[in-house]
Amino acid sequence: MEINLSKIKNVHFIGIGGIGISAIARMMMLAGKKVTGQDVQDSDIVNELRKMGAEVNIGQSYDAIPQDSDLIVYTIAIENYAPELFESLQEQHIPIRSYPQMLNIVSEGKYTIAVSGTHGKTTTTAMIAEILCDAKLEPTVVVGSLLINPNSTDTSTGSNFIAGKSKYFVVEACEYRRSFLNINPNILVITNIEEDHLDYYKDIEDIKSAFRELAMKVSSDGFIICNPNDSNIQDVIDGVSAQIIDYSLAINLNMKLKVPGVYNKKNAGCAQSVARVLSVSDIQIESSLGEFVGTWRRFQFKGKLTSGALIYDDYAHHPTEVIATLEGFRELYPVSEGWKITVLFQPHLYSRTKALLPEFIKSFSDADMVIVLPIYAAREEDDGSVSSSIFANSIVGPNAVAPASFEEAESYIKNNIFTDKDIIVTMGAGVAFQIGDNLLRDL
Repeated sequence: MEINLSKIKNVHFIGIGGIGISAIARMMMLAGKKVTGQDVQDSDIVNELRKMGAEVNIGQSYDAIPQDSDLIVYTIAIENYAPELFESLQEQHIPIRSYPQMLNIVSEGKYTIAVSGTHGKTTTTAMIAEILCDAKLEPTVVVGSLLINPNSTDTSTGSNFIAGKSKYFVVEACEYRRSFLNINPNILVITNIEEDHLDYYKDIEDIKSAFRELAMKVSSDGFIICNPNDSNIQDVIDGVSAQIIDYSLAINLNMKLKVPGVYNKKNAGCAQSVARVLSVSDIQIESSLGEFVGTWRRFQFKGKLTSGALIYDDYAHHPTEVIATLEGFRELYPVSEGWKITVLFQPHLYSRTKALLPEFIKSFSDADMVIVLPIYAAREEDDGSVSSSIFANSIVGPNAVAPASFEEAESYIKNNIFTDKDIIVTMGAGVAFQIGDNLLRDL
């Protein structure tokens, strides 16, 4: 059944607090539609949606769907964590679409710039958004984080959505469950490809097959921006009709950025390559990138304890991301100046932790102490084969402990001596950031 958004008045969102799906909810409200939703828990995102006028119920059930709903949008995660609810959706008459399917609908007729990759896609998407907004190209943007001080009159600080007026649509394209195949890019960015989401994909070849299917969707008058010398990407782009642009040629290691780390210079190279395709001047590009301050949960400074210790938060949840993030911290806070780094890391998913454990345990070499929090289970059951204790006992390099709860982890921080030469980083894709928030709130 075709969806004509102009005729839709009432939209209900299941999993409305998700970082991606909430952007579509914002879009619908700004288009004058009534938005209702449900989620398993309250959050800052849910509260912001309420302030905009959304009616959100905490606790998920079929009975919470209003009878006057014209469209139901759901997070694909419910297929795993709430299969009964998902099955109920298939049996009713209201049109239903997944979040990835909605991306296809809202991008129809737009010039779509899709940013994909195992790492860096959120920051790269935000960098592109900042450049295009500064250049007055007025893009519509959906990003998998909250933008910090986005330069747009159409959105407020802390939004994951910019309502633009032009043909340009910039979207973060996630590979999980091949969801990005719902997007039809005119410009496709592939930051990198590594093993991830191994609860769904079989192996790296399976992952590459999904990226190749996406790359093949880019037409001959389109562009694929990537590092064609990367062995995992070479197979993906072999024989595609789109023009290949090597973003590594745009990387400037001497570029002055407010976000640290070589990996952010690579992200900047991707963003610069996109902007050049759209004829944005290098002067404008360099100015925008130079003022870019990052996004929510990416190297985000949260505050200072009474001891002087600095609290940061970062979303890194893959070994490569952990290494890159800690290298960025060491760039700003070197050992030679006496800085010490304590990481409170929450592994994400049992399957990911087990599959990537050999890489994880070697990825914390730039830290002085690692506190391994209870694993964030999300949609998975614990089969007993991996645990935070196993993780902590296997870490190579820094000292490591595995408290049994978040409360114990907070007590560990409170009962140990930290000074104004200490950095405390909460890290992971789960809810590790809550510890930093609690420590600062206790002040």
